[in-house]
Amino acid sequence: MEEPLTRVGPTVLAVFLGLASFEPAPPDGVVSAQQPAARPPLSILTREGRRSLTVAARDPRELLFLDELADAFQLTVREDTLAGGITVSYKNRTIILTPDQALASVSGRLVSLSSAPARDGRRWLVPLDFISRALSLVYDARLDLRPASRLIIVGDLRVPAIGIRGEQAGPVARVAFEISPRVPQTITQAPGQILVHFDADALDVSIPTFAAAGLVSGIRTADQTTLAIELGPRFRQYRSSMGGDGSTLRTTIEILGDETTEPVGQPTPLPDAPPEALFPSLSTALRTAVIDPGHGGSEDGARGQAGSLEKEITLNVARRLKAALESQLGIRVILTRDGDETVPLDHRAAIANNNKADLFISLHANASLQRIARGAEVFYLSVDGYGDEARRTAESAGHILPTFGGGTRDIQVILWEMAQTRYIEASAALATIMEEELRTRVELSPRPVQQAPFRVLVGANMPAVLVEMGFVSNAEEEQRLTSGVHQSLIVQALLNGVVRFRSYLEQRRTTSPGGASPPKKPTGASRP
Repeated sequence: MEEPLTRVGPTVLAVFLGLASFEPAPPDGVVSAQQPAARPPLSILTREGRRSLTVAARDPRELLFLDELADAFQLTVREDTLAGGITVSYKNRTIILTPDQALASVSGRLVSLSSAPARDGRRWLVPLDFISRALSLVYDARLDLRPASRLIIVGDLRVPAIGIRGEQAGPVARVAFEISPRVPQTITQAPGQILVHFDADALDVSIPTFAAAGLVSGIRTADQTTLAIELGPRFRQYRSSMGGDGSTLRTTIEILGDETTEPVGQPTPLPDAPPEALFPSLSTALRTAVIDPGHGGSEDGARGQAGSLEKEITLNVARRLKAALESQLGIRVILTRDGDETVPLDHRAAIANNNKADLFISLHANASLQRIARGAEVFYLSVDGYGDEARRTAESAGHILPTFGGGTRDIQVILWEMAQTRYIEASAALATIMEEELRTRVELSPRPVQQAPFRVLVGANMPAVLVEMGFVSNAEEEQRLTSGVHQSLIVQALLNGVVRFRSYLEQRRTTSPGGASPPKKPTGASRP
């Protein structure tokens, strides 16, 4: 006997609608027999932070719950129970899904998916590539799906993919990083660690298990943008090199043990060159550097709109730079002040002169009545106010004085206000090098290299520059200048500049005075 139409069951109705391959939704509280297994979640990275998405699996597929996607990406989901379709909307743009088809209609355009939508109880699931193949076409920010890393990156975040490889060769352990796309990085040494900080918003990294007897005990994440190489008891020193091609940067850190007496291999000269002690053939023309943190004590210097003080910014950067120069170049570094104290301008140059420094770098933060002024600048001394006579006097042979026991001796006597004039060419070279290195990491002003009659430079009897690291009067730059990440970028640029300037000094030792020009970056070296 034919059953009345009113008694047609849900399965018959599903066949009538072309949905026979799908079972009806179970009552509330009943779990479907096809309930997918859980997999490691995906992380959504945005400027605002990180959140997780549940990942379910119906082997071999990985699926996402559509309601969770809707909540995370502000989507509207509407199911047409009669037609069997699902409409996903975002700001008047639509994606239409059909449960039995691995296709999506995106604003009228058909795109393929790895699998059709599936139902789990009262919830719908879509394949992972729904994000990259469908949602990314209607969303107003870039969506970068990285299934292997369990990441969805929203917007223009810098999240480099980093591969790590470790190996040991005799007394040397090597840790190699392959970074794509390349981003600036800072390598510093901390107690028991070598820290590699990347100028990024997050890292896409898989850390292998690596240990080298007595040299490396492991590698771990120190924070979301820093990796730490944990050092063993045999560690003595390290060196680093950079290379790569296209958008990929390769950084290799070599960790040397107590028994290492010769440099291993033939590393390319690079900005973050190793300590002098490991490479005796390198120039010893740069043995002592003096770093001058501007202002201090009763002299606050420039003040930012948020209350940041120039004297505090300069001291923080100076301490970082001192640590980097000592650990990576093995040179002696002296600060003109290591606390909040007042140091007269002439005393700062005197500290450098009395310690026979080979280099003087004065650090400052700029200010302007124009709040839009921004960017770093490098200055070297202008002697326009002293004239040609000052230069001739400074470059004279000196004085002939009698000595005890008879005879005479040439004594170099330089007037205080003429000390720097004999180093103008070298200081100009140093300023040019520093500008080039800063340009790779921070924003520069429209006039990045200038001359000015700064009193702190006048008495320095060695190559000397003054670095204005940015405008603290600019609210945006003030925030950057007080950031540890930005300060690390400045330090890395200045460190690279010192290495290049050391090469310049070596050239001057083998050429006539004034015959060397500012050195180009060594062949094979690359800036991140």
